[in-house]
Amino acid sequence: MRTIAITGATGYIGGRLVPRLLEAGYAVRCLVRSPRKLSDRPWAQHPRVETVQVDLSDSDALTRAVCGCEAAYFLVHSMISAGATYAETDLKIATDFSKACKQANVRRIVYLGGLGELGDGLSEHLTSRREVENALASSGVPVTTLRAAMIIGSGSASFEILRYLVQRLPVMVTPKWVKTPCQAIAVRNVLGYLVGLLEKPETSGETYDIGGPEVLTYRQMMEIMAEELQLPKRLIVPLPILTPTLSSYWIHLVTPLDKDIARPLAEGLRNPVIARDERITKIIPQKLLTFREAIAAARSKTVEGAVETSWSMAGPIPGDPDWAGGTVFKDEREVRLNAPAHAAFQAVCMLGGAHGWNSSKWLWKIRGGMDRLVGGPGLRRGRLNPERLSYGDAVDFWRVVGIEQDRSLILRAEMRLPGTAVLEFCITPTGPATCALKQIARFRPKGLWGIFYWYGVLPFHGIVFRQMLEGIEQQAGKLARNSLLCNNAD
Repeated sequence: MRTIAITGATGYIGGRLVPRLLEAGYAVRCLVRSPRKLSDRPWAQHPRVETVQVDLSDSDALTRAVCGCEAAYFLVHSMISAGATYAETDLKIATDFSKACKQANVRRIVYLGGLGELGDGLSEHLTSRREVENALASSGVPVTTLRAAMIIGSGSASFEILRYLVQRLPVMVTPKWVKTPCQAIAVRNVLGYLVGLLEKPETSGETYDIGGPEVLTYRQMMEIMAEELQLPKRLIVPLPILTPTLSSYWIHLVTPLDKDIARPLAEGLRNPVIARDERITKIIPQKLLTFREAIAAARSKTVEGAVETSWSMAGPIPGDPDWAGGTVFKDEREVRLNAPAHAAFQAVCMLGGAHGWNSSKWLWKIRGGMDRLVGGPGLRRGRLNPERLSYGDAVDFWRVVGIEQDRSLILRAEMRLPGTAVLEFCITPTGPATCALKQIARFRPKGLWGIFYWYGVLPFHGIVFRQMLEGIEQQAGKLARNSLLCNNAD
């Protein structure tokens, strides 16, 4: 059995690549910082999947982790976790990864990089992608590089940017980069190339440009997106005075992306990204989706709630904080539910996203808007699945840091706060068809502003948290009745 190592298995591309490698008959070794982030993936318990916890900065551990692997995918990007220093972080990790593969006798490395013409005008983000290419090849291990432009798929950052811009702005004042040509590619085609090249020995050590069947400007892409969303034609007004910094704040305020991610992406939009080399289309033939077809496929998955992975899944999970020491404010409430524990747990796990928070929508919208203005994620990240949660999932401006089936859910706030906040739900069965639901909000203030913040929002807790529990109670009762009807029908 040929074993393939993957870094970035918890991310957008890596999370989709693993099941496709399994379908192709490979054994897969996932190198991750947080194994729990993979625990609920449908393929996690597959007999040919091995999960290894490893810090990519630990050279010795990394060498042991890739030992025995025929090939290794490098799908790591530190833009979310490292912020402004992502380029330096990626370069070091890539260098260490290359050395580890050399020492472990890995036959080749596979890397997904970015398109873009070399030169002084290349953005920092695309320049970093090229530097990573060189670092991966520094030890002498053959590297197969696929260079892609915008990747379109359900949950991809590019798809979300376009969708939110078009949905929210009937009139768009844009930078002049809307005229830049781009050869976007559907995520299913990217995965087809990533899997297919393993069976093509001639691709070892080669670099290929990959793209869809057409070249469009960003303006044309926005117009197609509006048509696919069945929206009126958008008025797009390019202005040369809008800088990458202003563009990044604009993207941050309108779309779910954080400004730290939006900035390097906005800078890269000025560079034409066109596949100049089409050799890969003959080596690994497949039907390439047009931009319109890729958008339609992504929308279909989003509507069906069948999004495999999302850009928001990447990054470290800080976990449930240690509350020992210091001032910790707590708001604790409890209700008795005429519903079994499993129904209460399911109702809790439906909070956020399109379903909302069962309480004053205007208060949540105001809080989300305030968070966006100060650089936080706001409410636009939504959630990956409308009914099910897993460890590490983003839920609006919260993150799942603890989950135990039918017993508890812990959400840690990722909004901009003068302190640390956690919202916990604990479920205790009290009978065959009843349970107790406890809701606990904890907040550790950071300095005087943190204390002011807690007492400033305290009056709203009586409204928001009470209505949230009432909504959970109603939803749990509805789920319990539906389950009973189904059982009686059977």
